[in-house]
Amino acid sequence: MTDLPADSADAAVAPTSPVIGPRAPNWHEYLAVTVFSVLCLVLSAKIFEAVRLGSWGVVALSSLGGFVAADFISGLVHWLFDTWGSARTPVVGETFVVPFRVHHTDPIDITRHGFIATNGHTCLATTPLLVGMLFVDVHSRWGAAVLAFMTVMTVGVFLTNQFHKWAHEKEVGPVVGFLQRLHLVLGPRHHDVHHARPYDQAYCITTGWLNPLLRAIRFFRIAERVITKVTGVEPRKDDLTTA
Repeated sequence: MTDLPADSADAAVAPTSPVIGPRAPNWHEYLAVTVFSVLCLVLSAKIFEAVRLGSWGVVALSSLGGFVAADFISGLVHWLFDTWGSARTPVVGETFVVPFRVHHTDPIDITRHGFIATNGHTCLATTPLLVGMLFVDVHSRWGAAVLAFMTVMTVGVFLTNQFHKWAHEKEVGPVVGFLQRLHLVLGPRHHDVHHARPYDQAYCITTGWLNPLLRAIRFFRIAERVITKVTGVEPRKDDLTTA
């Protein structure tokens, strides 16, 4: 994969914002990560059973599709919280919109939080999908395909914040650096494109594979025009508003 060109030669300097220290995770985030991890182990055993039964080709293709789908979901969610709403939006404002907007003015904020604080909310959102996969029958090829696709997609979505965090770290370990260079996880150069104002491109942050395609077909720009036409709301109206 190649890095995306920015629309402008220089990334504008975003306004400064107060530095936010590490966030202490809540008890339910610890519980969510624990349950998520146990479910992943159980579902991994089911996937290996599907492979043993001869569905290895279906499992391989479905797993790749699931990882690509995770990249698309990361971009869609990223775009939604970057583009619409404000800190005062009910339910999601303080929990999701504010962290996404603060990230533009303080990009390394994500590096200050530990593993649970970084990934706990994602586990809460994705665990129900894994629970559903417990009831999939792996003795059929369709069942094996669904299980592999949904499990890998869910794990990819779960890992998105961690990949995103690594893309902002000053230094990463040799294994992570190797994966970034192979574009198997989000790399810092690719992600830098998103941090050029007005922060309206390169939304996919699992691997970034889909960013060139979505940019070429103007997926998010068309979606914004449709939403504005229907609702009258302008995109990114409160882009840097956190209070």
